[in-house]
Amino acid sequence: MNAMLYTIMLDAGHGGADPGAAYEGRQEKDDNLRLALAVGNILENNGIHVLYTRTGDVYQTPFEKAAIANRSGADFFISFHRNSSPQANQYQGVEVLVYDKSGIKYEMAQNIVGALGELGFREIGVKERPGLVVLRRTKMPALLIETGFINSVEDNRLFDEKFNEIAQAIADAILGTLDEKTVEEPLYYRVQTGAFRNREYADRMLYQLEDQGFPAFLLQQDGMYKVQVGAYQEIGNAINMEQRLRDAGYSTLIVTK
Repeated sequence: MNAMLYTIMLDAGHGGADPGAAYEGRQEKDDNLRLALAVGNILENNGIHVLYTRTGDVYQTPFEKAAIANRSGADFFISFHRNSSPQANQYQGVEVLVYDKSGIKYEMAQNIVGALGELGFREIGVKERPGLVVLRRTKMPALLIETGFINSVEDNRLFDEKFNEIAQAIADAILGTLDEKTVEEPLYYRVQTGAFRNREYADRMLYQLEDQGFPAFLLQQDGMYKVQVGAYQEIGNAINMEQRLRDAGYSTLIVTK
C-alpha cells in the first residue's frame, strides 16, 4: 500500500462556544482536539495526508464540519468525541459510530474498538447512527469515535495515563485497515491560491474565497498553510477553475493530491 494515496480528515468534535460534555471542569472539546492532533501526527509520520476541521478552539456546526470534509476531497472522515451519561460513573467504555455496518468504515471501526479494548477500555462495540449529521452528510466513509465516558473516573484515568498509547492504537487500527485496501486510488487535481507560514493570512484568503463561492479549503503541509480549491479527476476541470480564480484576481498553481 502507498499510504500517500490517502487523505484523512480528522474532526475534533465540538469547540469554541460548544464545550460538548463536561465533568468536574473537564471539557470534551479539549480532549477531542488533543487526541485528534496526536493521532494526526502519527498518521502523517506514516505517510498519510492529514487534514483537520479545526486545530484551535473554534465553533463549527456539524453541517459545517461535513461541508469542510466534502470540499477537501478526503478519502475518510474521522470524528473524535467522548461519551457522557446522565449520572457520573454510570457507564464506561469505548464505541465507534457509523452510518451503517458496511464497507471499509465498518471494518476500520471494529479495528479501532478492538485496539482500544486491548488498552483496558470496556468494548461497547460499533453502532449504527444514520441520524448523525457528520455521518450522514459526509460523502466519504465516516466514523465517530467515542473515547470513553468523560464522567467516568475510570475512563478518564485510562484516557490520561495511556494517552499516547490510545493515539497510537487508533492510528495503528486506521493504518492496518488501509493496508488491506488495495484498490487503486484516483489522482485529484487541485488549484492552489496561496501557501503561508502564518495561519492568519491563510484563514483570511480561505474566508475571502468562500465568500466568493469557491469550494476552498485549508491544509497544513511541510510547515505551511496551503489554501486550495476543488478536487478534480479531470485536468480540464481544474484548468477551468484556475481560469475562474485568475479572473477573480488570484495567482494560482495546479497541484496533485
